[in-house]
Amino acid sequence: MPDVSSFSELAQEFDAVARKVIWPTMTTVDRQGRPRARIVHPVWDGPTGWLLTGRSSLKGKHLAQVPYVSISYVDTEGVSPTANQAYAECRAEWIDDTAEKTRIRDLFKSLPEPYGYDPAVFFPAGPEDPDFGVLKLTPWRVEVFSLATQMQGQGKVWRQDV
Repeated sequence: MPDVSSFSELAQEFDAVARKVIWPTMTTVDRQGRPRARIVHPVWDGPTGWLLTGRSSLKGKHLAQVPYVSISYVDTEGVSPTANQAYAECRAEWIDDTAEKTRIRDLFKSLPEPYGYDPAVFFPAGPEDPDFGVLKLTPWRVEVFSLATQMQGQGKVWRQDV
């Protein structure tokens, strides 16, 4: 698949898949080096992903050992050659600044459902809750394609140093 030089060259396709699928699979690595997948609900702000999750969650324990995740969106609605896919391989880091946590909470609240949602459902105490975790996802590789374009080598890949 051809590389693109900036995220903006595939941003529209990536965003379309993310907003349609909404619940991608995120894979972490456990303490014994084994992959562990689960669904998550990130929101993307350009090339930066944001994920609200419990600081004491299993994924938090995994990230303490290996701070990298794989996010995979697959639009399986009527799986066909036009099934769109998007993948983001990211470094994940906890955000501890209360003002930034509040900004990200407000970002989630400001977006229309189902892509956005009110985090108070999970964290009624808000950013002051010690378990209210904000993960910043910084991709080192983003890939978008459909089954048809993949078979023709026409998807897009963007990379950056992380």
